[in-house]
Parts: sequence; structure tokens; C-alpha cells
Amino acid sequence: MAETETPSSSLVAAVLEAVQRSSGRLEKEGLGGRISRLSDRVEELKGEVCRMINERYVEFLPSMQNAKELESEAAKLSSSIDQLKSMIETEVQQDLTVAIAEFTELKQQLERDTLILSVLKQLQEFDSALQQSSAMLTEKKYVPAAHHLKKAQRCLKLMESRRGFELKILRAFHIELVTQTENLLGVLGEEWQRLAVWRLPQSKEPGSLESALQTELRLHRALPGEDAGVGPSATSVLRGLAILGELRYRFKVFGQLLLSYILKPLVCYPSLQPALQEQSNAVALRLESVGTPPGPPSPVEVFVKLQLVLEVLHKQLLADPPDPRSEDESDAGPVLAEALGEAIWKELSDCLTYHCLVHSIPNSSSKLGQYIEVINATEQFERALKDMRFLKEDSTDLLTYARNVDRHFADKKCQDVIVTARHLMMAEIHNTVKVTPEPSEALPKLPDPAAGDHSDAVVLFKALPVQGGDLETKARLSPHTLSFPTCCISESVRELVALAYQTLEEASASTDQYSAQLFYLVRNIFYLFWDVVPMYHKEKLQKLPQLAAIHHNNCMYIAHHLLTLGHQFQGRLSGLLCDGTATFVDLVPVFRRLGTECFLAQMQVQKGELLERLSSARSFSTVDDEDSYAAANRAVRQAHPSELPGYLSPRASRPTCSFCVTLQDISAENADRLYALCQMMVAEGPQVFVPLPEEEQNRRFQEEVPLYVPKWMMFKELMLVLQASLQEIMDRWADSKGPLAAEFSPSEVKNLIRALFQNTERRAAALAKIK
Repeated sequence: MAETETPSSSLVAAVLEAVQRSSGRLEKEGLGGRISRLSDRVEELKGEVCRMINERYVEFLPSMQNAKELESEAAKLSSSIDQLKSMIETEVQQDLTVAIAEFTELKQQLERDTLILSVLKQLQEFDSALQQSSAMLTEKKYVPAAHHLKKAQRCLKLMESRRGFELKILRAFHIELVTQTENLLGVLGEEWQRLAVWRLPQSKEPGSLESALQTELRLHRALPGEDAGVGPSATSVLRGLAILGELRYRFKVFGQLLLSYILKPLVCYPSLQPALQEQSNAVALRLESVGTPPGPPSPVEVFVKLQLVLEVLHKQLLADPPDPRSEDESDAGPVLAEALGEAIWKELSDCLTYHCLVHSIPNSSSKLGQYIEVINATEQFERALKDMRFLKEDSTDLLTYARNVDRHFADKKCQDVIVTARHLMMAEIHNTVKVTPEPSEALPKLPDPAAGDHSDAVVLFKALPVQGGDLETKARLSPHTLSFPTCCISESVRELVALAYQTLEEASASTDQYSAQLFYLVRNIFYLFWDVVPMYHKEKLQKLPQLAAIHHNNCMYIAHHLLTLGHQFQGRLSGLLCDGTATFVDLVPVFRRLGTECFLAQMQVQKGELLERLSSARSFSTVDDEDSYAAANRAVRQAHPSELPGYLSPRASRPTCSFCVTLQDISAENADRLYALCQMMVAEGPQVFVPLPEEEQNRRFQEEVPLYVPKWMMFKELMLVLQASLQEIMDRWADSKGPLAAEFSPSEVKNLIRALFQNTERRAAALAKIK
């Protein structure tokens, strides 16, 4: 571009000479002319710059030499305007009343020229930043290249914020900036893939033991094939991505692979160990199996393995200090280790909590003191990660969880107990064990009656005079008084009660904060039994009478222990509860009712079945017929109550007696057959009352059959009548005083005699005596 005007330096000199300091006022005509010429020159320069920008970014014409000349000219004009502006403001201050009116227009003109020159300067900075970024990329200096692109981006935003700027030029600037940015990101992405090389298994599920053993991660501190001292390092590539805002996305993808194939398997599988293979400027990281240690993973060992992996990552990729050439902290991007920590820590800490720390919580309160080792290891692990800057200083997720071991112990204890209790409630009821009134299950020792509120009454009782000699009875209660009787209960119920005792023992030894929680857990176990067992075993309890009887025993066994369960722990737990009482007595009627209702419902079912079976015997009226006798025999056998409780026997004996006394004719053969049917019930019926395996011990129970079966003696008298002579019947009647009269009415005895004996004078005489 040829110069047609005086250079800027001579123009400024002329303006300076026009200033007249002797009179204290500026010569308006000379200064105005020079400002006018300066404005004309600025407009010409603006046109030249616009033409050059259009040729480079719109028409793509080579104009490097013109750009440098325009850049130099713009710098000179900017300096001249600054000097002139300063001189004008100084002179105006000497005489404000005159200068304000005369030079306002001149100042506004200078401000417009200053604005134009600032825009031209931003154009020059944008162009220079793009050129320098391209040159740095060619030399593989990724961090400076990224800085120059960020500078160009700031210049473009500033120009876009000014009104009146040509939209066509800004669009061309934006396209050029995006093109160079994408180019740099593509190069950095390729370099990152060369720095962190994954060898992943084919068609293996991430997180499995097999996939972890087939995984390898190779980390390079410098690009493969490049000189480690000259070529770009791994941190320069990562820092370039960070400056351009791409690092978090890259670390998100890398972090997911790291979690799925290395870090999580190290937490979940105790047999895995990290194996390192050192190479020049590189480290190969693999996982190896060293056997299967028993039990869940130990937090101390897991922390050591994870720390080793993270230290390798930090050393190979993330250990360089921040870039000193960054203009401000935002240009430098995030700390590399913090960026990777943000990508993986939340998921990693959750995995450590739910797959490692949870299992390390002690199952017994006696082991809580040993947990300090885990707390110290957790603190050291978090401290190491903060020193490497994977974690921020205020991050204490794992340590907070580990220190709350008391609360976690109570929560885990509650969960384990509930799971165990529910498993026991769903176990088979028919797996039974025999319980006996052992001395250890006798009533607990009561407190001293002279203590507490009853002391006055006791003293008064002792002070009363004893009259009539020694009134003390020599009879003593059995040591098993009020003990649970010998019977069979479900093995699962006995284990459930033992679990309740064990949990209350833990509550007694726990801290005050969680003792009440464990106490109410035991109450919830029994509430759960009340809800689960009748519903889960509903069909079996309705169809199988033996299970109904066992369920009855189970409920009574639980109710028996609930009577004294709270008293045994009252001294250790009452002070910790809000109401001051540790009792389970309120649940006793609930369980008694639960067992009784099921038992009685089953008895009603069995009663109906007995009556239905006996009805098939056709009232024993035609047992002389072979088919009828077979039906009656089958009905008696089906109605045999040996598998049922004793008080069902009256349901079988009463209808049998009623049927027999209503018969009008009983032949000798029919009498023999009826006797055989009754003998079957008499012989096998008492077998119901055989609770003990030893026959001698059961004799007294069998002798008590009439106490539980009111019609039993009537049934035996009927059998005697069926085989007796007329005289023997009269002897047992004994003028209404014999055993026969005690069981049958005169009309019933007469009906039996008429049915058994023919109409003779002897029968008429016998009937006349029965009154």
C-alpha cells in the first residue's frame, strides 16, 4: 500500500507544534485541521484492514506482507492518538469554560477513532493467535497451541460483542477458529490413544473375574517413538485437552474402563492382585489371581492395592506441575489428577462402601474395638489420594462411613437378624425337636420382696401374730411349676427364640444409642412371625392336622418365653428405653390366640370329616350283610382318632353309641360284628394318649382316657351289653344303681334288650324291672 499522507510520526509532531502554551489557549483552526487529517488517515487504514481481512478469511488471497505493514501502521497511529488525546485533555483542564464548548466535537471524533483502532487491534491479535497456534501444532507444542486458540476465542467473543461490526467477517473468523480447534483436538485425541493403550477381552462381561484377568493397560509417559526429552509428554497432551475443555469427557471414558476392568474387580475379588511390568517410559498394568482367600475382602488389603494402581497412574500421566505460561488459572484448566478423581471417585467410593466396608462391620459388639484398624487404614488411604490430588481436602466419604461403625453395626445386625428370622419362619414346620422342662428354663429369680414399694406390706405381714401353731405347709411346688411341658416343636422356632435371646444379649452389651434399636428389633421379629407364618404356611396348616398341632405348640412355646424374656434383661435395658420398661408380656395373648385359633379351626375340620365317615356306616343297622359290614369297618377305621388329639374321640364314640341304642333288631351275628367294630376303637383309641416313648410312662396317661373322653365308659358298657347274657345285663343294671345305669337311661337299656333278645317271658320280666 503506497503512502499518500505524512507518516504518523510527522503528523503528531506537527500537531504538537500547533499547541500554543504561552497564551493558555489552543489554536482551534490549526489543531482542527490536523485532527481532520488524522481522521482521514484512520478511515483509510480501516479500509485497508477490511480489505486485507476479506482477502485472507473470505477470498483466501495471500497478503502476509500487507498485513505486517498494516499492523505496524496501526500501532503508530494508536500511539499518536494516545499522545494527542492526553495533550487535549491537559489543555482543556486549564480553561474548562472555554475548552468544553470548543473541543467537545474534537474529543468525540477522537473517541470514535480510538474505538476503530481497538477493533483493528483485536483483528490483528486474532489473526496472530491463529497463526501462532498453527505453528505450535506443527512443532507438537500442544499446550502453547491450545493457549493461542483460547486467546483467539476471547478476541472473537469481544468482537462479536461490539455492535455494528460486519457479520460476514465474523462468520469467516468463527469458521476458521472452529476448523483449527477441531484439528488440534483430533491430534490430541490420537496422541491420547497412543499414551493409554487398552487391551480388553473379547465378548467378556465387564467386571467379571475372567475379564479382569485378560485386561492390560499400558501407560506411556512420552509418545511411543518420540524422544522422551524432546517430544511431547503425556501431561502436555492432557493439559492441551484440559485447556480446550475436552479433558473431562476423555477422562469419563477412560475412568469407566478403569473402574470396570481394574478398580472394581480389585475391590470385589480378594484373589486379584495388580502386577506391574516396567519398561522404558512405559508401565504395563495387569491383574493376577493368587488364590481365593476365605471370607469377604479386607478393607486394609483393598486400600493397598487401589493405592498402588492410582500411584502408577499419577506417576505416568498426571504428576507434572501446572503450566507456568498460562495467563490465568482458567487457562491452565483443572488439575489433571482432580479431573480423573472427579470422574471415578463417586462410583469407586460406593463400590468400596457396599462391597468392602459393609462386610467388614463386626457381627458381634465384642469385636467393635478391633475396627480401629480399618478406620486408620481408611484415613491413610484418603490422605494418600489427597496428597496426589485425586481428592479434594474436604472429601471424607469413606472415613465418615468407617467412623460411624456403631450405627452401621446396629443397622447390619438388624438386617442380618431380620433375614435370618425370615428364613427360619419360612422353614418347614414338620422338622421338629422335643423340648422338656429343663432346670435352666425354670422361672427366673425374682427380686427381693422386701425391696421397692412392697417393703411396708412385707414388714406388716411379718409382724402379724401367728395363731394356731405353725401354719407353714410341708407341700412344695415342683421346680418345674409353670415350665413348658414336654412336647414337640419346630426346630426353626427353637432357633428363632434362641436368636431373640442372642440379640438381646447384644443389646445389653451395645452402646446406649443402639441398645433400644436392637430391643425393638426383637419385638419386630415376633410381629413378623405373627404376619408371615400363618400366611406363608396357610395351605399346609389348613390341610395337615399334624402341622396345625405343631404350630399350636410353636405359638405356646414362644408365648411361654415371652412371659419372662423382658424380665431377664430388664435391669440392663429398661433405663435405655423411652418408657423405662423392657417387656414382651403384651405379646403373650397374641401368640396364644394365634396358636389356638389355628388349632380349633383344624379340629372343626376333623370333626366334620369324622361325622361324614361315620355316616357312611349306614347307622350300623345292616352289618349282617357283607358289603354293609365292610363299609362299617372301613368307616370306623377312617374315623380312628389315633392321629388326632384326644378330645376328638367323643366325636367318634358318641355317634357309635347313639346308632346302636336305636337299632330295633340285633342278631347274634350282628352283635358279634358290632362288638368287633367297637373293640377296634377301644383297643386303638387310647393310643392317642402316648406322649412319651416309654410304655411304662404312658400307662397313667391311658388310664386318664375317661377324663378326656366323657362317653368312653358308655362305649365300654355298650360293648359288654353286646356280648352279655340277659342276666349279666340285669346284674350291671342293679336296680338303677349299677355301672350300666350310670351310662344309659332305662329306655335305652330296654331298646338294647328288645333288639338283642327274643320276646320271651324272661325278657318281659327283665324289661319290667328296668325303671
